[in-house]
Amino acid sequence: MLFNISCRRFLILCTVFIPPCVFGFSSHGLPTSSFNESFVRLYGNDRVVFLDDERKSVEISLDQSSGSGFASQLAYLYSYFSASVKLPGNYTAGVVVSYYTSNADEHKTDHDEIDFEFLGNTGGNPWTLQTNLYGNGSTSRGREERYALWFDPTQDFHAYSILWTSAWIVYYVDDVPIRVVRKVDAMGGDFPSKAMTLLATIWDGSDWATGGGRNKVDYKHAPFIAKYSDFVLYGCHANLTREELAAETCGDIATDLNTFNGLTTEERGKMENFRVENLIYSYCNDRSRYPTPLPECNAGGKSS
Repeated sequence: MLFNISCRRFLILCTVFIPPCVFGFSSHGLPTSSFNESFVRLYGNDRVVFLDDERKSVEISLDQSSGSGFASQLAYLYSYFSASVKLPGNYTAGVVVSYYTSNADEHKTDHDEIDFEFLGNTGGNPWTLQTNLYGNGSTSRGREERYALWFDPTQDFHAYSILWTSAWIVYYVDDVPIRVVRKVDAMGGDFPSKAMTLLATIWDGSDWATGGGRNKVDYKHAPFIAKYSDFVLYGCHANLTREELAAETCGDIATDLNTFNGLTTEERGKMENFRVENLIYSYCNDRSRYPTPLPECNAGGKSS
């Protein structure tokens, strides 16, 4: 069990000091990691290509033979993850590029997941960003949101980040929070709470990704190449011993993550502005799908 301090409930493993709850999370100054330090190839090995000698940047690609991807070497329970991503340009209908956490390999029927998914489009039309989450295999209760981006993600790298604590999930784009999910008791096991690895993939989502599946991947435009850089994995490894968890570094990380108690006023304003301008779809507003909104959509547990 990880060193876990929440603002409402405290589990103290190695100290009697209880830090205060804080608003906002600062990622500035967090160290970046190379591929060799933190990741392994997942599939499509020859399509996972390093872009520099230090292996701090990598590209993955999709062609008619295969997609590709990579995964973190270790699993984490509550973490801050970030990567800068540059998406393929031109015609990308049906292509899905992802950056997400999952434990589906270890938990076949009750997996957890926190997703960034980039959905391609027909030539000249922009990519769509989708976020989603599952807990305990709650795939029948999708919590998708979709957004337009305020920049062209094919022209340069942009940072996509996930803050995951025992009570909060925050999605960021270039340090702008775009979505907050606060755990409420009525969610039960739907809130991700088991250790997960971090993954990045590119694959053929022709059956759903673009136009509800009407626009398929056209492989005459292949290969489709996504590039990743500036990896940050800030969290305690899930397989640490009790003594390692009590170590100064891990204790500081766990405290830093789990004293988070929501966005600052400035961050909330940035998120609200983003959502007014860029939100395309939210499950919280879809009454045909959920006549009674899921519990975190209500006041006090709003999925913002």
